[in-house]
Amino acid sequence: MRKYKYGRPMEAFTKVMQTDWLSAALRYRAAVLLFVMASFGSAQSQEASFAMLRPEAMAPAPMVKAAFATELPQAPSHRFWDRENRILFTAVAASATADFAVTRANLQGGGQELNPVARVFSGSTAGLAVNFAAETAGVIGLSYLFHKTGHHKLERFVSMTDIGASAGAVAYGLGHR
Repeated sequence: MRKYKYGRPMEAFTKVMQTDWLSAALRYRAAVLLFVMASFGSAQSQEASFAMLRPEAMAPAPMVKAAFATELPQAPSHRFWDRENRILFTAVAASATADFAVTRANLQGGGQELNPVARVFSGSTAGLAVNFAAETAGVIGLSYLFHKTGHHKLERFVSMTDIGASAGAVAYGLGHR
């Protein structure tokens, strides 16, 4: 007995695609082949012959000892609160403040927060302000971590990325009022 809905048989409302796992896997055979070739290539490059495993073969050559004896030049260091970081952190705070102001105005006008993390805090003005203050503090903290570990380019990059993201959010918010 066929069941009908809206004058049509029920099979018309249900589409089932049957696939088996082999045909699904073969669809991506080029990616799988590249992955396997890359894996075996690195394994073959680390091959060692049994002759290399003798103790006298493992002793470093005199030229290698000399190469390790020289010290690498020290990376240029700077103070964390130098002029460039002060300017960057001021710009981070200013762009976060502008983002806060535009977001708050849009929320009061009936808009909604698109950032899923900030959406949690968008229920009140104080919560939204805490979110943007924490964003600024997080940028400064991450920059400090990169500074202490000697990654000075990343130290600056974090601030520049946040400034760009906040500026983009402000532009989007102003464009969609």
